[in-house]
Amino acid sequence: MNLSKNSRTMKHIINIENEEIFKVQLKKFGRAEGVITKDTITGELTYKAYNRKPIKRRKSKLLRELDYGWLKESKELIIRREAFPKRLGTSRILSLMDEGNHQAKDGVIERELDLIEFC
Repeated sequence: MNLSKNSRTMKHIINIENEEIFKVQLKKFGRAEGVITKDTITGELTYKAYNRKPIKRRKSKLLRELDYGWLKESKELIIRREAFPKRLGTSRILSLMDEGNHQAKDGVIERELDLIEFC
């Protein structure tokens, strides 16, 4: 918003309730989220910072260690990761990919068998 020389500016004093949380948020993020309320009797503005807890991310569970990578299970995905050295050559890498694919399939089958309860 551009303020010209003739426009009026208004200054307010704001009381900060959670000063520690406010300072931490400003240092970490450069901004602080919260609520500004106006007291109906005194007319003072009060800022109350949100006390938000960080989201804890669930770690992926390792299903199987592959020859050149791993197979993991997260909350929504089954993740396969493989990396091959270039010095092996194209034909060897392609055969290793097939072997890794079979190992990953076996890992997924083992996971399913672990989930099934046998009577």
